[in-house]
Amino acid sequence: MKAIGAYFIFLGSMFVRRETFSSYLKLTINECISIGWNSILIVAITSTFMGAVTTVQTAYNLVSPLIQNYVVAQVTREMVVLELAPTITAIVIAGKVGSSIASGLGTMRITEQIDALEVMGINSASYLVLPKIVAAMIMYPLLVIIAGFLSLYGGYIAGTMTGILTETEYVYGIRIDFNSYTVQFALIKSVVFAFLIASISAFQGFYTTGGALEVGRSSTSAVTKSCIAILLADYILAELLLN
Repeated sequence: MKAIGAYFIFLGSMFVRRETFSSYLKLTINECISIGWNSILIVAITSTFMGAVTTVQTAYNLVSPLIQNYVVAQVTREMVVLELAPTITAIVIAGKVGSSIASGLGTMRITEQIDALEVMGINSASYLVLPKIVAAMIMYPLLVIIAGFLSLYGGYIAGTMTGILTETEYVYGIRIDFNSYTVQFALIKSVVFAFLIASISAFQGFYTTGGALEVGRSSTSAVTKSCIAILLADYILAELLLN
């Protein structure tokens, strides 16, 4: 409970004694590049193979002659859009971006750079952390869109190249009975996940004490707690928005 209270106090401290808008704009753009652009490759690789594996394993389980081939693509679409693209990608981003945020802030803390900002009268939490959270909430939904597209494309390649289903059957399957709300749900989850990853990782790094060993521990703790928060938020959002 003490840690949870400290976390919310940390979030509140970012909105007092703020700097000028232009300062935040420049920092946010830099963070967008660091969080979004530099993560495209790992997201593209994981999502493409994720879609391919989902298609192959779905076809392996749907062996009844009463089930049409296009159902494989339909099941792949639902799994990718509702769960795999936003959630699995969030865990990957937590490992890459979350650890980077925690280790970066932890290093600044132990080298007294954060203390120097405080001495100059700058709200270090707002100046260093708020742009990271805003950038994550802007860029991560875009990464989820890319992940969803590449997952479906990976499923298309795997399905057609292995003869599981034809191109026409796959396209028909991902279009039939499509509910656009599932995309909205995925984007809502992506914004929440981005906030959790950036804020929890920043909190762990910002209050690092000790030396280089503690920076590593803060980075590991940030990834672990971010993954737990993602899975918990995933269940809560599903209960609230899908029922």
